[in-house]
Amino acid sequence: MTRHVLVGRFGADDKIEIPAASDERLSVLQLAVSKGLGHGIGRAIADLGDLGLTPSELGVDLLVVAAHVHAADTRLSRQTESQDSWTREIRLVVPVSDPVRWRGAGAILDRALNFLTGDRWTVQFRGRPKDFPGLPARPPSLLPPAYDGVSLFSGGLDSLIGAIDTLKAGGKPLLVSHAGEGLVSKSQEDCYSGLKAAFPKSTFARLRVWMAFKSGIADGVASEETTRGRSFLFFSLGVAAGTALPGGFQLKVPENGLIALNVPLDRLRLGALSTRTTHPFYMARWNELLGALGINGSVANPYWDKTKGEMASACLDGSLLKTLAPASLSCSSPSKGRWKKLPQGHCGFCLPCLIRRASLLGQDTTVYSVPDLKAQVLSTRKAEGQQVRSFQVAIARLAERPDLAKILIHKPGPLSDAPANQAALAGVYRRGLEEVGRLLAGVQTAPD
Repeated sequence: MTRHVLVGRFGADDKIEIPAASDERLSVLQLAVSKGLGHGIGRAIADLGDLGLTPSELGVDLLVVAAHVHAADTRLSRQTESQDSWTREIRLVVPVSDPVRWRGAGAILDRALNFLTGDRWTVQFRGRPKDFPGLPARPPSLLPPAYDGVSLFSGGLDSLIGAIDTLKAGGKPLLVSHAGEGLVSKSQEDCYSGLKAAFPKSTFARLRVWMAFKSGIADGVASEETTRGRSFLFFSLGVAAGTALPGGFQLKVPENGLIALNVPLDRLRLGALSTRTTHPFYMARWNELLGALGINGSVANPYWDKTKGEMASACLDGSLLKTLAPASLSCSSPSKGRWKKLPQGHCGFCLPCLIRRASLLGQDTTVYSVPDLKAQVLSTRKAEGQQVRSFQVAIARLAERPDLAKILIHKPGPLSDAPANQAALAGVYRRGLEEVGRLLAGVQTAPD
């Protein structure tokens, strides 16, 4: 195992010495480019300016912190840089506008990242160079902002439902997206274009940011594909945009309760296959972090107690959802079909695809690589049958002992921040599995 230190620098003149222990390996993340901040940060600030919005200095700091987290998470291989092929030890040294305030929030940030990625993070702060230009890109606008809130817009079905509900309720959201690989970006663009056509008189816009890093941030170290920390980037983008709105803001993170809890179905659903992006504990740490930083905003999942099917059926414009749903993308690996010369998009058998299929049962026009789960016996030794079988086991276990839901919901992480919500969380877990159970009725799985 190698302990890594990633040090952020603002240009060639930023030469402050950062000590490293004898068992630590120090690498540099260069933040500056010729015209300001790189890695998509400067572009995001400029795009916000084009919308008449200027993020606060703390908002810009969050983007800088997110760049460090995203770089370390995606460019340090778990396989080679940890003792157990999973848990890495990562220290970040981040230049920020107000290091004293950030140090006061550091323990909260460490706790949130440890939970999110399963690594051991230590985030430290130093003052950024005072003469670095372009933060923020332009003075604040004197005109009132056109938007009244911020919502993450991933291109998935849940974020699409969230956007439709907000717009139908008369909201004026700024939709924030991170541009991923081609199919994800296409889904975001298609869903956004569909919303623009459906709500021509509504005020809303989209902030679309791309942040990626070349391989080799640490010389000779391979990249990492699990990207467990990417939600920290998504949330940071949304909060940074929110700091440009006067009078406080709420960042909506639309996600169905079953996925938000993400109770492991069996031993396969551990490690790389389990996400904690909208788990109640992680969401609570974000609100704790914002409070410690003095940022007048909050993050919330409006659908924490709804299954995906309940979200779809209660959507405030069901006909529009039916029209736009095929453009949304839920698959965990939408490009994997290319290796088998299958249509790229939805595989139809990964965990998010199965939850999607269950939520749209009877009215689903999505094209899946495996269009009919009942056409043949699905092999549990292959990807096509593994998650189906895991769901079957979990569904049968809960059907036999319904009270287990009250226990199992605690397995992914603590739920002590809102004890009054625990009965509702157990309920959405039960109903979510029952929803998938209706999809899998009659589906057969077996080992080859």
